[in-house]
Amino acid sequence: MFSSPVHFAVVFLCCAASPDLPADEPLAPWNKDVVNHPVSEVAGRHTIHSYYTANPESPDGKQVLFFASTDARGETGDIIVLDRTTGAEKVIASGIVAEDAHRVACQQWLAGGRLVAWHEVVDGRWRVVAADVETLERTVVAEDRQIGFGQPSSNLLPVYSRHWNPGSDRDLYLWDAATGETRTAITAAAVEEKHREWIAKEFSGKPISIFFPVLSPDSKRVFFKLAAGNGGDDYRSKNASHRQGIVAADLVTGKVEWFRAKWGHPAWFPDSRRILEMGNVVFDSVDPAAPYQKLKEIPSLRGSHPSVNPGGTLMVSDGMTESLGGPAGEWAIQVGDLRGVHWTLIHRFDQTKGAKSWRRNDPHPVFSADGKRIYYNVSDGEFTRLFVAECSGG
Repeated sequence: MFSSPVHFAVVFLCCAASPDLPADEPLAPWNKDVVNHPVSEVAGRHTIHSYYTANPESPDGKQVLFFASTDARGETGDIIVLDRTTGAEKVIASGIVAEDAHRVACQQWLAGGRLVAWHEVVDGRWRVVAADVETLERTVVAEDRQIGFGQPSSNLLPVYSRHWNPGSDRDLYLWDAATGETRTAITAAAVEEKHREWIAKEFSGKPISIFFPVLSPDSKRVFFKLAAGNGGDDYRSKNASHRQGIVAADLVTGKVEWFRAKWGHPAWFPDSRRILEMGNVVFDSVDPAAPYQKLKEIPSLRGSHPSVNPGGTLMVSDGMTESLGGPAGEWAIQVGDLRGVHWTLIHRFDQTKGAKSWRRNDPHPVFSADGKRIYYNVSDGEFTRLFVAECSGG
């Protein structure tokens, strides 16, 4: 177990939060007596959860999903489910080749925890796979495509074509785990029609495709990025495609509703309407005319990946601490009150080591479904490790 660095952070970095918040304050359980520790006790490997938009804990709270790798780069490994009570591990799939160690296989829970889905490269060809957690029976959902992030309780899995070379399949597709059917949800043409002038300027006339979709908590809406691929087969390159913009759309009507010219690190609020962005900015994705809200009292850490707790009262983010007086290479996990009143740091660590992937892994913190735990990746040694922070009384 690792003791909480909260009190040290409050003194050294002049945090805004008080060490003695009233018990009814949303931040109070995270302000002291927080315990941080690795999820798995198995040594000699990377253990990585996929992203800040995907809670690695199963919907029933009993298991944790992660990618394990002994490869120095962290780009090839196994998809594992760990029992939170016993620590026992079950290999769902092995020898998985991922795009990078940043999001690894984009592994995620699906269908209420009955399934686990991911994407992988097999003999140079991409495919999307879903596996039954109990029987390990696999379904190849799609080939020459990748996955965004759905919701663990939902049967819908967002699928899109390779951002560097999409071919003619440039739309957003939804695979239904209940029926096994795939449908076109949002077309690239619909986005082009609505934002033709900006797209022509941003992507220099290249055809765009829908990239990296994330479903809302109610699975009725989606936001995604746009990409213009540079062709070829080299997906392990920052220049594989040009990617920019945030588009939000209604999956029921297919209507493109909201747009922002800059992609940062967006995350949904529980209301499936608001979006929290890096810089601690809140947008209304239904009403384009609605003014954005800036959480001015919560410091914005460089490199941050913010997400919201299930109750909609707190945010968690990561980022570099230099602006708060921290040393170079140090990152921290920050929890803040969404009213913008209080905030604190629950773990500070070196993030310059770990997996040697061409695209480095970041902490990517995310709350558990009950809001009592936060999962994140730490790269403070030879291996990147998945950690969990447990709040007081959690």
